[in-house]
Amino acid sequence: MSIQLFDDHLRHKFLPLAFTRPVGLLRAGIRTIAEKWNDFDLEVSNYKVPDFLSAKFNPIYQNANVYVNSRLIPDEHIVMAIRSLAQETALTYRGQCVAFKTKSEFSFDQLVQVHGQLTQTEYGGTCFLLERISDLFTHNEKFIQDDFDKMTAGRHSAGVEAYVTVIGPADRLFIEPGAQILPCSINTSSGPVYIGKDAEVMEGCMIRGPFALCKNASLKMGAKIYGATTVGPHCKVGGEVGNSVLLGYSNKGHDGYLGNSVLGEWCNLGADTNTSNLKNNYSEVKTWDYKERKLVNSGQTFIGLIMGDHSKSAINTQFNTGTTVGCCANIFGGGFPPKFIPSFSWGGSDGFVPFELEKSYEVAERVMARRGIDFTAEDRDIFRHIRDDSASSEA
Repeated sequence: MSIQLFDDHLRHKFLPLAFTRPVGLLRAGIRTIAEKWNDFDLEVSNYKVPDFLSAKFNPIYQNANVYVNSRLIPDEHIVMAIRSLAQETALTYRGQCVAFKTKSEFSFDQLVQVHGQLTQTEYGGTCFLLERISDLFTHNEKFIQDDFDKMTAGRHSAGVEAYVTVIGPADRLFIEPGAQILPCSINTSSGPVYIGKDAEVMEGCMIRGPFALCKNASLKMGAKIYGATTVGPHCKVGGEVGNSVLLGYSNKGHDGYLGNSVLGEWCNLGADTNTSNLKNNYSEVKTWDYKERKLVNSGQTFIGLIMGDHSKSAINTQFNTGTTVGCCANIFGGGFPPKFIPSFSWGGSDGFVPFELEKSYEVAERVMARRGIDFTAEDRDIFRHIRDDSASSEA
């Protein structure tokens, strides 16, 4: 059975990461939301997203008349309810549309109107819908544990050498084929540890679960990792990291602290970049709201850095508590930069200048080529849309 994942009215809560991808391709635990649906023999064939993303993420249209909210984390009960949906019916949960089934064709802008006109049925159980970007780390312990259980069920872990110190239950450590683990310590007492295919843990690392090191990712020598943390595919991480998510292809290769944070793809944190994740007075952290265009209360005491794709920091950069950085930004210089840095900005505490679009193409093309990935015409169009839209949506 094929489904389409749709981004709904809370899509702005997942910016800046949602500037460059559907919400369903955010990493929640070890896998993306879209990948989790495979556990239930449901294939995500398409994404209902704004037009500027459609060319990249829906290159070939495949018809599927079951639409599911991108923010929904699937479980067997909600999947059963979705499978049994009648035609021209919407499934709701606490006033939010979870899924709907229709033969009508419609655009992204018509989404709310379409499912609002269908027969409404309320889901009687409980389900989990992501509400904001910080949910990716505040709920990452559960996400990692659930993914670990599903991905390792009935399988055998690769072995671990005697020079690796394992503290806690041995069956909560799973190592995929091709992973290389040099002398280090791994503590599974507080949660499982997953080491992906062809990943590398260099000597001297200290890991405390829940933790996921995804395919082809690496931990640099002496890294200190606190759960619940996810290091996505092809990332390189060093220094100290706690309760953070790196979606993939991003580097924090040197000393410095990253806590209660989310980094998109193709980001790079320079040596000794540090994030503050707690205010000195322990009060609630304010973060940037792209719809309100101002800092608003987050409901959280611990929030570090939220960074969009292709953004970078120079050596010794200091990020204040609850900083949001857009896409294709470059932060450098002394002092604390502002808590909100728009996309395509270059500078720091002394001010910013716009980053030229053509130069952003050149940098992205070089960076992605290092991993054997093309910077496509669709990527260029997305960059152009973000840049053109930044004046109205981020100012």
